[in-house]
Amino acid sequence: MDASGWDARYAEKELVWSAGPNTFVEAEVADLPPGRALDLAGGEGRNAIWLAQRGWTVELVEFSRVALDKARQLAEHAGVELTLTEADLTADPRLEPADLVLVIYLQVPPEASRRATHLAASLVAPGGTLLFVAHAKRNLVDGVGGPSDDEVLRSVEEVRDDLDGTGLRITKAGEVLRPVETDDGVRDAIDVLIRAERPLTAP
Repeated sequence: MDASGWDARYAEKELVWSAGPNTFVEAEVADLPPGRALDLAGGEGRNAIWLAQRGWTVELVEFSRVALDKARQLAEHAGVELTLTEADLTADPRLEPADLVLVIYLQVPPEASRRATHLAASLVAPGGTLLFVAHAKRNLVDGVGGPSDDEVLRSVEEVRDDLDGTGLRITKAGEVLRPVETDDGVRDAIDVLIRAERPLTAP
């Protein structure tokens, strides 16, 4: 994939994403003991920094060098350490397994998403958790915000299919609503949320 478009997007404004963690990351990770975490396509590091502040050892993987530079600055300002890795998730980068693997709003076409999801699943350590959040296809018609390109949107069924055969056990899968402030008041964006775990021992 070409990182130049995302480099430009990250360079044109102070923060592309919000400063705080994604609401679903915050809710789903609350019950997990700190360990090693991989934040794949983690952008400016909002989720990675939040995890590090809670005792996690975090590696942020991102193909935009501009985003990584911003994540480094934000982590320093927050007083936490992150391992920052520049890599394209569709190019099979060599990464070490983790207790928590995040894939949050990765916006790529279906085949690239499939490869990235397979990679993410392979990196979940025994007893570990994968959390996948994406803009839902249905958001185009029934929701608000998010990409307008149907190619980079996901359905619950697509993500479930992508995880089939990976050895992960899906514990939560469905659409979730995310309130968004708009000029017309608060409206709901529709996201896909998948949580999956790798058993401690093979079945």
